[in-house]
Amino acid sequence: MRGSFSTYIQRALKRGDAMLDDSYGNRVSTNSIEATMSYNAGVHQFLGAEPGVEVSFRAAISADPNFTLAHIGLAREMQLRGRSDDVKQSLNTAFETSQNLSAREQSHLSVSSLLLRGKSAEARAAVYEHVKEWPCDVLIAQMCTSVFGLIGFSGLPGREAEQLSFMTNLTPNYGDDWWCKAQLAFAQLEVGQLDEAGINIEEALLSNPNSAHSKHIRAHLYYENLQDEDGLSYLQRHWENYDPSGALYNHISWHVGLWSLETGNLEQMWNVLDKHISPDNSQGPPLNVLTDTVALLFRAELAGVEVTPERWKGLSAYAMTKFANPGLGFADFHAAITHARAGNIEALENIIANAKGPVSDLTKKVARAYLYMQDANWLSASELFTSVVREHARFGGSNAQRDLLDFSLAACLIHQGRKREAKTILAITRPRALQKDIISGLH
Repeated sequence: MRGSFSTYIQRALKRGDAMLDDSYGNRVSTNSIEATMSYNAGVHQFLGAEPGVEVSFRAAISADPNFTLAHIGLAREMQLRGRSDDVKQSLNTAFETSQNLSAREQSHLSVSSLLLRGKSAEARAAVYEHVKEWPCDVLIAQMCTSVFGLIGFSGLPGREAEQLSFMTNLTPNYGDDWWCKAQLAFAQLEVGQLDEAGINIEEALLSNPNSAHSKHIRAHLYYENLQDEDGLSYLQRHWENYDPSGALYNHISWHVGLWSLETGNLEQMWNVLDKHISPDNSQGPPLNVLTDTVALLFRAELAGVEVTPERWKGLSAYAMTKFANPGLGFADFHAAITHARAGNIEALENIIANAKGPVSDLTKKVARAYLYMQDANWLSASELFTSVVREHARFGGSNAQRDLLDFSLAACLIHQGRKREAKTILAITRPRALQKDIISGLH
């Protein structure tokens, strides 16, 4: 984090007023040093998926109940955690305390409101406008970063190139900042710039070794470089010391479970799944709980591991509770898998009929493809997957997460006796699948 307690005191005294700066040099409308420091801690923790985000933002609010940006920070964390009532309460309070904001803070509130109210397309456009004038307003810039951000979930073709362009243009404003370097690294590795990503993520980790996001991005680099054993060893060291309340704990557990599967340690895979990922025990964001559990279970099945129907039924019930109304394609295609495997055809057909959002065209095809897989109609399923895989980046998520779609297509081809075709497709899309027994019957 930039700055220190004494730095803020010195700045305030030098200016002769009560305004203070956040860690990125933006003035904030509070006269409380304690509130500012707690807010900065919350921002730092939020950017690094470190534990304590809610505690820090609430401490800032306690120190200054009229600190609008602290209420917005808390609302952002509540949105991530799927606590919609708390989001509404914090957002309403932010507007109630917004009488004396600067132009930057007024824009911050406006852009944040779009995001928090689910107006994703408008929020994405507003972020671009905001960062033209205030590029180091980090919680606004952050909205368009990573594979789950407003660009990642925009549903637009070329979103990976846009992600890299956004970060590349932003980078000159941040110097050696760890968060910016980490997000640039993620954008680079998603388009195959692995060497450049490696340099940036190592520099980010040197600046802030506690960032779970940075360690997660480093894990993706191991994955893309086919360094599974090294990646598992690296990530386990972090995972064992990462508080389960951290926002990324669920997803980092998924990486550990996935590498356990791919290195043949099924006992560890089941242990990680049951104790750290599944809805029964996870404290993670609902989106991660659903998608990580589905992805690990289905990839296990594709590898030839037996998964009981009871597991799928429980997960289908969770999906219906947390994502009852189709709209977020990334969640919906994972929900489609669990509904198909659980035999919950009504829920699956709801996705096929009522999928909405920018990738609804793809969502409906994928959901129907998994219905065909469930019926062992391999040809029809493979035809639908083939029409989707060339543009599945529109779903959002990482390359590693979308491997599920490539592997599903390959499995359908194998069931038709088209093994050579499956190998050819994977050699182009995900050659890592040819290195190990990731898909049963491929070798």
